[in-house]
Amino acid sequence: MPIFSRMIFQVVRWRSRAGLRDEEAAAEASGAGKQAARNQTRQKTGVRGETYAYWYLRNLGYVFVARNYSPRTMKGELDLVGFDGETLAFVEVRTRTIREEMTALPELSVTTDKQRAVVHTAKRFLAERHIGNVPCRFDVLAIDNSPGAPPEVRLHKDAFSPQLR
Repeated sequence: MPIFSRMIFQVVRWRSRAGLRDEEAAAEASGAGKQAARNQTRQKTGVRGETYAYWYLRNLGYVFVARNYSPRTMKGELDLVGFDGETLAFVEVRTRTIREEMTALPELSVTTDKQRAVVHTAKRFLAERHIGNVPCRFDVLAIDNSPGAPPEVRLHKDAFSPQLR
């Protein structure tokens, strides 16, 4: 494992020791701009979660070839694409801030429709990059973000199959 990835992940983990969410920015919102501020906070939390996931997986030995890949002519996005050994992994990252009223696991939000979109986008990625006969799999990395606590990560390798109905 490269020392650089290990060091950067230690820094990222230290920075996220109190959670991935910026609580001060979320608390300042009031009135008509409250929904816009919530959406911006969610987006920042998602970006922080993807960054955390990137360095977490680099620390595990993944070698990434793409981040936030979106084809020009179609809808869909691949959060992370990288090699885990000889296998090309398409990683869907799900970050959820844990609150009392929301107890569902973030990985449960990867619905069949989302899986279809990821598989379709992955096929487009493989075609555009002229990647031939390489073993592929679809992973889901779930991050539980509890304000005031470090994030909890669960990696589900081979979480779903590309043969969806």
